[in-house]
Amino acid sequence: MHPCMLAPQPCCCRPHSTGTKLSVVKWRTAMHKTAEVGSAISGLTVGVTISARETGAAKLQVLHREATAAMPKTSDQEIRVLLATLEPGDCTPCHSHRFPVTVYMLEGTFTLELDGREAVTVKAGEIFVEPPLVKMTGRNLDARQTARMILFYVSDPDMPFADPAE
Repeated sequence: MHPCMLAPQPCCCRPHSTGTKLSVVKWRTAMHKTAEVGSAISGLTVGVTISARETGAAKLQVLHREATAAMPKTSDQEIRVLLATLEPGDCTPCHSHRFPVTVYMLEGTFTLELDGREAVTVKAGEIFVEPPLVKMTGRNLDARQTARMILFYVSDPDMPFADPAE
């Protein structure tokens, strides 16, 4: 069918005598509408590309993507971003989180000991998602360099960051 949906159209964009006959006016109107839609879609595609180039828009790159569980399910959530610093030899108390916590290492290294799992060492520039409801302790095992990291998480409002674990 031709885009006007009124008559079969073999391949060229001109009225044919097969099927329902279209008046030249109806045919031109249908073709004009088809051309407008095609131009609009092309314009959006090209416009976004040209616009991004002309304005120097930032290019997005996915740094980390991971499926996770235990995200808050209430109607209101709170996004928190923390800066954590561990001096050489420092460690966190044994704790767990009720939600996943994403760690982005700014400098140094951070070793995370997770209950029932092998220890994980996260280095500067790396990302690690701490699993929810797992006992853990974090350590800066480096004797000379401070470990600095950004922690991102979503939780119910006013929920504590961590729960003490025995």
